Amino acid sequence: MAVALSPRLRPGENRLRSFFLDPEEQAFHQDWTKAAAGFVAALRTTIGDDTDDPRFVELVGELALSSERFRTLWARHDVRNLDGGTTTVHHPVVGELRLHRDKLPVDDVILVVYYPDKDSDSDEKLRLLAALSQTGPADPAQQVGWRPASEDTLTNTGRPAPRPE
Repeated sequence: MAVALSPRLRPGENRLRSFFLDPEEQAFHQDWTKAAAGFVAALRTTIGDDTDDPRFVELVGELALSSERFRTLWARHDVRNLDGGTTTVHHPVVGELRLHRDKLPVDDVILVVYYPDKDSDSDEKLRLLAALSQTGPADPAQQVGWRPASEDTLTNTGRPAPRPE
């Protein structure tokens, strides 16, 4: 389901790298600028004093060279707790999703859980996305007959509008 939500949430993909270097990931977030600031501040909190990790050094170096926004945020030295919150994303198939986010530290990994309000439009859209991900390609945007969501392709319930024959 994570990959159905965003193809960049697959194993082996570095979330921070995608977040700053992938234009599709940036378009995915309604307020990418605010999310970017929070992401970098949370990274500083997470890494703590373990700044000698070669993977960390390599990633920060790559992002500092490739992303002006990352470079600016990194230089601010902001820190932020690993708290949850609410975010709005623009999914290419089901449209806008308003999701709550909880971050749970598990050993050396942070598990991030996204979920909608029960019985909301976002809940219905996520159910549709889950159904699509069970029946087709790993990227639901590749489903035959599906187009990116817009007002003319989704009803106000979040369900696909009937297509004219």
